[in-house]
Amino acid sequence: MYKRQGADIALIESAESLAAGDLVNVYNDAGTAKVRKADATSVGKAAVGYVLEVVTAPAIATVYFEGPNTAVTGLTPGVQYLSTTAGQTVTTAPSGSGNIAQRVGFATSATNLNFQSAQPIVLV
Repeated sequence: MYKRQGADIALIESAESLAAGDLVNVYNDAGTAKVRKADATSVGKAAVGYVLEVVTAPAIATVYFEGPNTAVTGLTPGVQYLSTTAGQTVTTAPSGSGNIAQRVGFATSATNLNFQSAQPIVLV
């Protein structure tokens, strides 16, 4: 069982609806920070955190910037990368031109991702 002590979080307005466990990106919307699903197909949408609860936009989302994401399912234990499916992870980094290759953590089980974002690399 995991315990959150002194979690690194922020409360940020969601620009779109989010599912529990989604990896998210925080961006500048005319001077206001907003959160949306991270997406390896879009430069500028690298994963910086995740949400543990469903958010129906517009609403305030609790964004976690590190630690155990226990709201995920179907993971294969091992290294995880940002997926070309918005908000999700994959076990092999995307390889298409213009995609973002970003390690986002390590799955210890089908339902636990130890989130730790790495520097995103835009593929050419």
